[in-house]
Amino acid sequence: MARTTALVIGVVAIGGGILANGQNVAFLVALAFAVAASANLPTILYSLFWRRFNTTGALWSIYGGLAVCLLLIVFSPAVSGAKNAMIPGADFAFFPLSNPGIVSIPVSFLLGAIGTYVGRREPFDSEKYAEMEVRSLTGAGAEKATEKATVRH
Repeated sequence: MARTTALVIGVVAIGGGILANGQNVAFLVALAFAVAASANLPTILYSLFWRRFNTTGALWSIYGGLAVCLLLIVFSPAVSGAKNAMIPGADFAFFPLSNPGIVSIPVSFLLGAIGTYVGRREPFDSEKYAEMEVRSLTGAGAEKATEKATVRH
């Protein structure tokens, strides 16, 4: 399965590289950051600061934000409809912005909240949450986890 996945990702990356040939590298990096922020930022922030956030909210936020961002990129002037587009001869761009982050990141936050309220409520352990909050915000206790992992191996 890992070999097949690596092959598919390699083919997709090569295809994307061919399509992006001649594009502004800074612009492509900005698109990559928009995709990463749409998929990861809301989940990270909700995980750190919202006690009720659950697995359903995380999945909706990650996959929904990623899907919205990629869809908006495909239908933006970055891909078609502009003279410096990846496919200059075509014009199927209905989204006017070349970088979708301004739309896809808030949509990802919204999907994370909706997914949390739709998903089942998991039992809340306030003591464990407080411990994890301190660890995530300060790093305290990380050395104990490292020691335990080292002792087991």
